[in-house]
Amino acid sequence: MLGSCAKAPADDHQLILWTIGREGEAIIKLLPDFERLHPDIHVKVQQLPLTAAHQKLLTAFAGNSTPDLTQLGNTWLPEMVALNALEPLQSHVDHSGVVKRDDYFPSIWSTNIIDGTLYGVPWYVDTRILFYRTDLLKQAGFDKPPQDWAQWRTMLGALSNPTQHRYGILLPTNEYEPLMALALQSPEPLLRDGGRYGNFESAGFKRVLTFYVDTFKLHQAPAITNVEAGNPWSEFGRGVYAFYLSGPWNIGEFRSRLPAAEQGDWSTMPLPGENGPGASVAGGSSLVIFRTSTHKQAAWTLIEYLSQPTVQQRLYDLLGDMPPRRSSWEGPSLRDDPKAHAFREQMERMKPTPPVPEWERIATEMQVVAAQAIAGELTIDQATAKLDQRADAILEKRRWMLDHPQRSDAR
Repeated sequence: MLGSCAKAPADDHQLILWTIGREGEAIIKLLPDFERLHPDIHVKVQQLPLTAAHQKLLTAFAGNSTPDLTQLGNTWLPEMVALNALEPLQSHVDHSGVVKRDDYFPSIWSTNIIDGTLYGVPWYVDTRILFYRTDLLKQAGFDKPPQDWAQWRTMLGALSNPTQHRYGILLPTNEYEPLMALALQSPEPLLRDGGRYGNFESAGFKRVLTFYVDTFKLHQAPAITNVEAGNPWSEFGRGVYAFYLSGPWNIGEFRSRLPAAEQGDWSTMPLPGENGPGASVAGGSSLVIFRTSTHKQAAWTLIEYLSQPTVQQRLYDLLGDMPPRRSSWEGPSLRDDPKAHAFREQMERMKPTPPVPEWERIATEMQVVAAQAIAGELTIDQATAKLDQRADAILEKRRWMLDHPQRSDAR
């Protein structure tokens, strides 16, 4: 347990807050100001390692030992809602002068709404864009980055030379996030019938998967895992890859890992889409309150504090976690950083993943089947048919529960 240095009186509200990963380190630095503003509320923070957080949350729910509130990845939120573990928050928002719905990027806000009910408030955003070598594009005769898939394909081809160990892009075959970001550009949903069945045989997803697999078949990306890729930052700096599809934390990584002389050779850009600027994933973490909390109003007071634009700007300065509110981007660290502008633009074109508890399992299967297609073991039609079969099997219990609401509620 980690908490502020001040000891709370016995009759104070003592909140238990769980964080996942490194965010706990930042929270500790943000809490002293909160407790000065609210001396009757004392916050104890427990940091959960990412590898154990999911199981810890489920174990705490089963043992009726959940904290008052927690940081929760938005792909985990549907599962907690299905367990009836979370407190609805719309009534709090309706009376809040701090949490202003219209100030949030719409897609990241929507990840917290399940069946029309709000269960979380976005805390930070994790989306995917392209990091690219501006100097290599210029050397290849391109004055600006690609705006659509056709331009991107042309550039990837011009920048690839496998015999010299040069590729247009790095797309590790054991990571589902790059393909998922592209998959969300499909005009058709990835699941159909209210999340009951897979929709991977749709024409839109087939085009996405074809573009993705062709990038490997055309030798514009090496068919390797992230382990085989080694150090992507140094390889990017050496020009092995001209594009790298990744998230906001890599702004800091590239700045710290590349020499000063190379800092002017790279930039960031939103994802190109099939016919113009494209969508990307609306990922990140939110703050939620558990139903079992006996200090719900105090927990909401903490959420309001952490939702203030000035506090979100401090979180970015501490960790590089990008804020979900437009007004939070007016701080100088983000406003004056050209490398962050592409993320700000992409956040207006994000799409949430399907709001079902089983989504992460389905996304993993998407990556596994795509790797088989890259290896030539499956055609696009075979791969999408297999994906639908696996998704349908994973969603079997969900279909049963949706089709038998009274029996599942009683259970």
